[in-house]
Amino acid sequence: MKEKPFAHKKRIEDNYEYTLILLNDDYNTFDHVIESLVQICGHDPVQAEQCALIAHHKGSCEIKLGSKRILLSMKSRLLNRNLTSEVKK
Repeated sequence: MKEKPFAHKKRIEDNYEYTLILLNDDYNTFDHVIESLVQICGHDPVQAEQCALIAHHKGSCEIKLGSKRILLSMKSRLLNRNLTSEVKK
C-alpha cells in the first residue's frame, strides 16, 4: 500500500505578506519609539532610529513585513506603548 503525502494546510491569511506601518505622533519621544521598535519588532538600534526619523519626517514608515496574525500582535503591543500603527496588505 502506497502512503499518501501529508497535506499541510496553512491558514489563508498566513499565505500573504502584510506590512506593519508606524504612524507619526507629536507626543512620544524618539528614545521611546526607538526602544519600542527594538523590543517589539526586533530592530537593531540604528534601524529603529532610521524608522523613527522617517515616520517623523514623512508621517509614516513601514517597519515590518510578515503574516497578518504576527503583525496584529505587534500592533497591539505598540499600542500598549501609546504608539500608533496599522497593518496593511
